[in-house]
This record gives sequence, C-alpha cells and structure tokens, in this order.
Amino acid sequence: MGAAAGATIAAATAAIAEASKASGVIVRVNPNDFLAILGRQAEPLVVHATGGILSTNYQYLTSYNGLAFFTQSSNPIEFSASAELVHAEKIWIPG
Repeated sequence: MGAAAGATIAAATAAIAEASKASGVIVRVNPNDFLAILGRQAEPLVVHATGGILSTNYQYLTSYNGLAFFTQSSNPIEFSASAELVHAEKIWIPG
C-alpha cells in the first residue's frame, strides 16, 4: 500500500470516528420497541425518511431520556395523533 492510500484510509477512519462522536448514542430498536418508547411520551417528536437501494425502507428517529432511538421497517409505521412528524430527506446512522 502506498503512502497516498494509507493517508486516505487514515482520513476515512478519522472521519468515521468524528461522525460517531458528533452523533452521540443512537440505539437501534425493532419497530415494536420503538412504538413502546413513543407510548411513554405525551407528544413524541418523530423524524422520518425513506431509504433503501433495492427496496424501500422506512426509517424513524426519536429522542427519549437523552438517547436517540432509531428503527426501520419495510412497511410504514402508523403513529398516534399526538405524535409530531418531521420529514427528513435522509437519516444517516453511522455503522
């Protein structure tokens, strides 16, 4: 491996480490657990987006007690009327 390739790998590794630090703790849960977490909040805020390469998936992110919770599903999730939904063009979760 040449010096340029080594520098590129080092830069990519540093960028991933910084992204992880910036994003804080993100807890991946299954859709049922995500809905249970939302049920503990009077007016939950949910950020949602669609993603996928070969098939569409639905991605959701919320915050509870200082942690960010993320889930994705092959089908859209229905939320209670008290949930505030915010559409994002993309949700990027490291790792």
